[in-house]
Amino acid sequence: MRSRAYPFYFAGGALALYLLFYVLPSVMGFYYAFTDWNSYSSEVNFIGLENFKLIFSAGAGQNYMHFVRNTVIFTVATILLKTAIALGLAVLLTNGIRHLAYFHRVVMYLPAVLPMLVVSLVFKSILNPATGLLNTFLRSVGLDFMAQRWLVDVNWALPSVIGVDTWRGIGYIMVILIAGLQAIPKDFYEAAAIDGASAFASFRRITLPLMMPVLTVTTVLNLLYGLKVFDIVFVLTNGGPGRATDTVYTAIFDEFSKGRYGVATTLSTLLFLIMIILGYFVIRLMHREAEE
Repeated sequence: MRSRAYPFYFAGGALALYLLFYVLPSVMGFYYAFTDWNSYSSEVNFIGLENFKLIFSAGAGQNYMHFVRNTVIFTVATILLKTAIALGLAVLLTNGIRHLAYFHRVVMYLPAVLPMLVVSLVFKSILNPATGLLNTFLRSVGLDFMAQRWLVDVNWALPSVIGVDTWRGIGYIMVILIAGLQAIPKDFYEAAAIDGASAFASFRRITLPLMMPVLTVTTVLNLLYGLKVFDIVFVLTNGGPGRATDTVYTAIFDEFSKGRYGVATTLSTLLFLIMIILGYFVIRLMHREAEE
C-alpha cells in the first residue's frame, strides 16, 4: 500500500515564516543581550556580561530583582489559587450539582472569554478607592474598615491584581479539570464506596492521583502565563504604585520605551531561560508524583 505521507516541502512556507519571525529574532535577542544596543547611538558594541551584572546588582538604578520577585509571587499565587478553586468547582459541577450543571459551567467559564483589556478596565473602575463599586458596597453595609485603597496602596496593589487575574482564569482551568474528571472510570468510585471509603478518602486516593497528568498541564500553562504576565498589570496599575506591581515584562516594556534595548533583551533572555528550567522541573516533579 502506497504511503500517503506528503512531501516535506509542503510545510516549507510555514516553516520559513516560523524561522523568519520566531527563531531568527530569538537568536538575535540572545546576541543583543550581550551588547549595549540602545536608541542613543547607531553603534552596537559587544560588552559581555555587563547587562547581566546590571540586572543582578542590588545597587543598580533599577531594582530588577524586585521585578523578578513580583513575577514569582504573582505566578505562585495565581497557580495555587486557580488550581485549588478550579479543582473544587470542577468536582462540584461534575459530582455535586446536577441541576443546570451545564449552565453553571458556562457562567464560570464566561470570564475567560472576555478580553483581558475589558476585564482590567472594568475592575479598575470597581476597585477605585473613592467611587469604586466594591468600596461603595462595603461602606453601604457598615463595613467601612474593609474598604481599602486597592490599586493605589503598596500593600494591596499586587494582591488586588492577583485576585482579578484569578477571577478571570478560574473558568479556563476548571474546564480542563472537568475533562480530566470525566475521564476517570466510575467503577473506581463504586468500588471505593462498597469498601466504605468516605468522599474525602476517594478524592485523596482516586481523584488526585488520576488527575496528576491534567494538573501537570494546568500547572505548566499557569506557570508560563504567570511568568509572562503584562497586560493586566499594565492596565490596572501600570506597575505602580511606586513600581510595587512591576513584573519582568512591564520592566522589559519600560526599558524598550527608554531605548535601552540591550538591557531589555537581557531581561527577555533571562526570563526565557527561567521558563524553560522551571517548566522542565515542574513536569518532572509532577510526573514522578503521578507514577508513585
